[in-house]
Amino acid sequence: MAKTILIVDDVPTIRSLAKFALSKGGFNVLEAQDGSVGLSVAKSKNIDLVISALNMPVMGGFELAKALKADPKTQNIPIFILTKDTNPEDAQTGKEIGVKAWIIKPFVPDKLLAAVKKALN
Repeated sequence: MAKTILIVDDVPTIRSLAKFALSKGGFNVLEAQDGSVGLSVAKSKNIDLVISALNMPVMGGFELAKALKADPKTQNIPIFILTKDTNPEDAQTGKEIGVKAWIIKPFVPDKLLAAVKKALN
């Protein structure tokens, strides 16, 4: 059975590009436009990995990661943060929250796919 990836980003083109790459790699892909919607999806579906933007309206990536890690049902889901931000302090904060990978935009679709495959194997 194919694994399911949740992409959370307020930019539709980023979601589409990531979905295309991951679908091509054999993954089921769900989308959410912000962290609040993403959290609802993660709690209601069987999600194997979350890729979230850092800065979004309503709920950002750090808030989403904290909420996922605080819930026993979702605490073991690996989380990738997708951002333009190269601030080492933010990367350290992400690591402390439990973020597994920090991916810089613009990303190379094949590299994203390789990172997801590595995290799930």
